[in-house]
Amino acid sequence: MSENQPKRRRVVLKISGEGFCPPNERGIVMDSVNHLAEQIARVSRAGVQIAIVMGGGNILRGAAFKASNSSIMESTAHYMGMLATIINGLALQDAVEAQGVTTRLMTAVKADTVAEPYIRRRATRHLEKGRIVIIAGGTGSPFVTTDTAAAQRALELDADVLLKATKVDGVYSDDPEKNPEAVFYKNLTYDEVNLQKLRVMDSEAIAKCAEHGMPIMVFNFRVEGNLQRAAVGEHVGTLISDKK
Repeated sequence: MSENQPKRRRVVLKISGEGFCPPNERGIVMDSVNHLAEQIARVSRAGVQIAIVMGGGNILRGAAFKASNSSIMESTAHYMGMLATIINGLALQDAVEAQGVTTRLMTAVKADTVAEPYIRRRATRHLEKGRIVIIAGGTGSPFVTTDTAAAQRALELDADVLLKATKVDGVYSDDPEKNPEAVFYKNLTYDEVNLQKLRVMDSEAIAKCAEHGMPIMVFNFRVEGNLQRAAVGEHVGTLISDKK
């Protein structure tokens, strides 16, 4: 590998619904989507294969229907959330292609008129051809978070790292927006995340990554250039791995 080539060959990016709107807002705001699309396009142009696993919390959160007075079953709410990720995927697909980069939207929930079914070998082939793969629909099953779906796809697609995009600079000992004395961690092990009960990703996602040695990098995607730096191999934010 020459010095001009990226250190990483393939990454999976988990982007939550907050990437589709300004802080403390809901829905889809195209200024936010376009900013995200520009960063993703830069990663592709840098020679890194990238797949993006979509969240849908900006549109709907299944947990909102857990209240005892809700007539919607929890499993139904989870399926509704999966459909929300497809809506976000469609918005991101057009925004990325407006940057002149080819994409494929794939989903574990059947939606043949707007997306391809998620098939691991097909997704891998798209990545090898330089296409950006946008993955929606979670795993296609209820009671599984999109964090766990991202860990699953990172392992299936043999990614070099799972990138977790957040609104803060990485992992802290407490919420830095509420506690100014919260300690920032540059490096963590999977065991430390579990022992300290740090809210990085859900426990199943952490367990999958720990079992198979998939590193996780948690970073602030709102900082210009952070996504590209993380994708090509720079240490941005917090790196979670099997050794400190």
